[in-house]
Amino acid sequence: MRTTEFDDARLEAPGLVDDEQLRRLAEAGARIRKACLSNPLGSLERADRPRGVLVMGAEARLVRAVLEPSCPVPFLAWPGPALPAWVGPLDLVVVLGGHQAQAWEIACTHEAARRGATLIVAAPETSQLAAAGSSHTTTLIPMAEGDAMASAVAVLEQLGLLELGPPVNPGHVADAADLVAESCSPLREVGSNPAKDLALGLADALPLVWGGTTLAGRASRRISEALRRASGRPALAADADELETILRAVTPRDPFSDPFESGGEMLPVLLLLDDDKVPERLEAVPRHLTSLAEAVGVRVCRISSGDPSLESSDVERYVTLLQQGRYAAAYLSIGLAG
Repeated sequence: MRTTEFDDARLEAPGLVDDEQLRRLAEAGARIRKACLSNPLGSLERADRPRGVLVMGAEARLVRAVLEPSCPVPFLAWPGPALPAWVGPLDLVVVLGGHQAQAWEIACTHEAARRGATLIVAAPETSQLAAAGSSHTTTLIPMAEGDAMASAVAVLEQLGLLELGPPVNPGHVADAADLVAESCSPLREVGSNPAKDLALGLADALPLVWGGTTLAGRASRRISEALRRASGRPALAADADELETILRAVTPRDPFSDPFESGGEMLPVLLLLDDDKVPERLEAVPRHLTSLAEAVGVRVCRISSGDPSLESSDVERYVTLLQQGRYAAAYLSIGLAG
């Protein structure tokens, strides 16, 4: 595969502050605050502890990653297309979506309400999803905008209040998004902007993304999706074993070769997320991947959610990783624009 020319001068263009994708990223914290300040329609306090929890829709796997370690009842992120037969009046069904919800999600939401399950629906009040889940056992979290991450944070806050998951402070999560927006602002030059610097590292490469923790692994998949959309190139988020197989198949780069004679051929780049926060039993994994990459001349880049000693929640760290990756993807798209 050959590269599309990347112009790093575009990253310092004076009109970049008006770029639509950068503006939307900068507003992520505001959308989280807005979603969590909306008053739920329905009383969550009346719900007894459910027999099981099923979540579906956008960012369902994020909710699962946060809840699984502490949820006191069985928990399942459901991919559809039909509602499991066991769901009934003793269960809680959580739905995250918007005006563009898929037909199966709407059908499953309606079926869950028909069976008498307790529902939490995060969606716009005027959406088909909200209408499908309407029942006396439903709590609607009104969402003004279709922001999957803001919906997930609002739902996680409510599940924490129900003692089905860890406490989530949406203000702190929004602050984390704001801090990324500040450090990755288009007004900051490459030398002090981690997202612009990462975009330069990915400019002529095929990203291989690995997350060091459960939530970093989830973020790695979202970031690889953003990189694919930004560049039109492959980007892979995978487990260490799969990435090791790819790295071992890379032809070692000749340090004396002329890069201009290679015809613009792209090599992989290894992107590690939170490799400094892996559990002790996995500490050797990022070191091993780094060693393999360096042995064949593959560049290694990193995204960190902050100092490991800081008492940040898992959701705050996830948002920090995801937003940095999305900013890098936005700058990659800008640099590749013709």
